[in-house]
Amino acid sequence: MPNAVPDGHASGPVDDTVSTVLSGLAGPPGTIRLGLERMQEAMDRSGIPRRLPFPVILVAGTNGKGSTVAYLEALYRQSGYRPGAYTSPHVWRFPERLRIDGKMPGEGQWLEATARLAHVAKEVPLTYFELATLVAVELLLQYSPDLAILEVGLGGRADAVNAFRPDLGIITSVDLDHQAWLGDTRDQIGREKAGIYRPGVPALYGDPENPCLSVLNWAKAMGAPLWRLGKDFTVDPVQARWCMDGHCWHVPRPLWGGQEQWNNLALALAAVWLLRESLPGAVPETGSWQVAPALPGRAQWLRPWGQDGPRVLADVAHNPQATAHLAEVLRAGKGRGRVCALWGMMSDKDIGASIKPLADLVDVWYPLELSGPRAASRQSLHALLGQMGLSCGEGGEGRTETILELVRGRLSPEDTLLCFGSFHVLEQLPEAWFSTGSPGLEPVCPG
Repeated sequence: MPNAVPDGHASGPVDDTVSTVLSGLAGPPGTIRLGLERMQEAMDRSGIPRRLPFPVILVAGTNGKGSTVAYLEALYRQSGYRPGAYTSPHVWRFPERLRIDGKMPGEGQWLEATARLAHVAKEVPLTYFELATLVAVELLLQYSPDLAILEVGLGGRADAVNAFRPDLGIITSVDLDHQAWLGDTRDQIGREKAGIYRPGVPALYGDPENPCLSVLNWAKAMGAPLWRLGKDFTVDPVQARWCMDGHCWHVPRPLWGGQEQWNNLALALAAVWLLRESLPGAVPETGSWQVAPALPGRAQWLRPWGQDGPRVLADVAHNPQATAHLAEVLRAGKGRGRVCALWGMMSDKDIGASIKPLADLVDVWYPLELSGPRAASRQSLHALLGQMGLSCGEGGEGRTETILELVRGRLSPEDTLLCFGSFHVLEQLPEAWFSTGSPGLEPVCPG
């Protein structure tokens, strides 16, 4: 398995100033090896502690990380806490990656914090993601939240956020993705993700129907007390009921997705319960959201053209497990109308397996030409659709906004436009479609 760090953590507009500055300070991605040594050395040189002065939750997993973070944020915020949440990648602008009490520090704060750490980046060759993580934690220390929720970028064991000592670790799910970096089998990938578990530190794991043995074995070997969804805590979507340690609560329903979102919510609730001594009162007392969780592009239904236009279902699903969940959402909500897919993926994904769950649901496919060295070309996507006997829409060339107008004119209010395959697909959609209620797009933190 290669050890070089993959390029591609950067996303969003090419004129993003923070991203540009970080890219200029980071070392060449092809020459840097996976591991925590550089990150730990940079932390020591900058005075950033491995044990942060507030509780830390690490969230890893193939799918469901972003949603679990969003639920944790909402649960703590509606209980009066100020959570800090660090996620990746961003969609439209780099500051989306960090939120303090639901608001993101502005570009100026990011640039000031980056300037304070520039000397460290010149002394220690950090990757883009490692440097971004270092700056994000510098900002967390500046704003001093009540807790920090850190999302793993890739894998777990060697990911930059794993340099910090957690009070709790979550693995949402394990499936095949990033095989070139994490391993060719589910067990190998699970072992990499289980690297966030620590001796004596509470650990949570999803995958209720098919738990990964390497995760279970590593938790046992490490002496990490493990609570498993479906075994040690449960969730009932019909009754909106969550149970753990002999207690049951009626809980708010997820605002998007299907069963997988109930699983993500259950993991967030379990984390809140296990940390109740240091952060009491965060388990919801009613079955409604006081602060609604929100996350752009997670099984999100939209009406961007009003009632006279088709509905849009947007999702960043980019691997077979995620698109299987997306297919359930589409099947339940599409009605009797047609479905057109606006779609693009990275070339290092299992593209055929990823679109297979949706093949019988989509009537016409419109492949996109995404940017970046990892992106699959529109030509290659056309060829794959042909090999699978799937129909490509006519006139689907040119810029994304041109294709959107074309498809809009061909669809009725009963039809659905499915947009999926990558964060880069979401990036090409109008940001205004997603602006309402999204925590990543709330106002900037005061300086």
